[in-house]
Amino acid sequence: MPDRDRSTPGSHAGTSGRARPPGTFRIGTIGGSDVLVTTSWFVVAALIAFVLAPVIDEAQPGLGGLKYVAGLAFAVILYVSVLLHEVSHAMMARRFGFPVSSITLHFLGGMTAIEGESRRPKEEFLIAVVGPITSLAVGVVGAGLWLVSPGGLISLATGGLALANLLVGGLNLVPGLPLDGGRVLRAGIWRLTGSMHTGTIVAGWGGRLTAVAALFYPLLIQRIVDRPADVVDYVLAFVIALFLWSGATSAMTSAKLRRRMPSLVARNLARRTITVPDDLPLAEAVRRANEARAGSIVTVTTSGHPVGVVSEAAVLATPEDRRPWVPVSTVSRTLDAGLRLPATITGEELVLAITRTPADEYLLVEPDGAIYGVLSTADVDRAFREGGARA
Repeated sequence: MPDRDRSTPGSHAGTSGRARPPGTFRIGTIGGSDVLVTTSWFVVAALIAFVLAPVIDEAQPGLGGLKYVAGLAFAVILYVSVLLHEVSHAMMARRFGFPVSSITLHFLGGMTAIEGESRRPKEEFLIAVVGPITSLAVGVVGAGLWLVSPGGLISLATGGLALANLLVGGLNLVPGLPLDGGRVLRAGIWRLTGSMHTGTIVAGWGGRLTAVAALFYPLLIQRIVDRPADVVDYVLAFVIALFLWSGATSAMTSAKLRRRMPSLVARNLARRTITVPDDLPLAEAVRRANEARAGSIVTVTTSGHPVGVVSEAAVLATPEDRRPWVPVSTVSRTLDAGLRLPATITGEELVLAITRTPADEYLLVEPDGAIYGVLSTADVDRAFREGGARA
């Protein structure tokens, strides 16, 4: 049950107005995080109800059509335990100061969208391991209830809940991404080597090996449940293997990209900047920039307070014969909060800041508020590609 995801702020649905991922329904909130259910969950719930119907009929004869209702109720109970698994991840993440935008239940389990990356191996370990521990705890409680149950549907439900959670908790500890056990392995390698990148690569290969192993599940099914594997077993094994392989590969690719990020230093990428009054004719502003050999223009008020960054694309799109009659403010973007960045910003923090507020140019300011320069997204992209070529 691969279940933990990292995301940039604003990537999930929420009461705060974030765009909800397509194909999901919001059913409530827990601790400020949206609880979402994908449409695929309803398909799986119906499938669980159909598969369990004969078992329920045997445990409690005479229910008729209500056996499907009982099967659907068991599916809901099962996913409530999955929700507990995810909530434990969310609570631990919040304990370390990470916002959690959403918890999503899907056909293979659940996913907790945690914003930001762990800063230390200890954080990564605790956020990852608490989920499987919760599932194992629910499984133990379910087993205890099963031992004292009077039989019938209650015995079936408690026994199924215990078995499912013990299985989920155990499988999630398999040391391969994107499983929780892969994140535990990553934390261990990170602690030993001092490199989160190395930990991700090792855990990613663990996930790929787990994906390959999942393909052999149909070959073991006869020994496990004493029946030959059918088409459903092969399809399920393929889907799980594909999910694990793609998740592991995505994590490894992300790690390689993150390795380039330390080379991104906003101060080193800044363009020389001049400041001009926002009512100055565009032609004069461009002339002053060329004279000063500046690559950017910032508009300021009469008191010198910056109010906008001139868009290079907008300047190029303005015909030269119109520039003497157009105030420079008409081709500048107002400096909203997200367009002011500290000149000291670097690496992943820089990439996240650009992702939050997409723009072509950003104003870089010193800690005392003084203008340092203008950062162009095109320059950041170029530096990222060049860093990747050297990596």
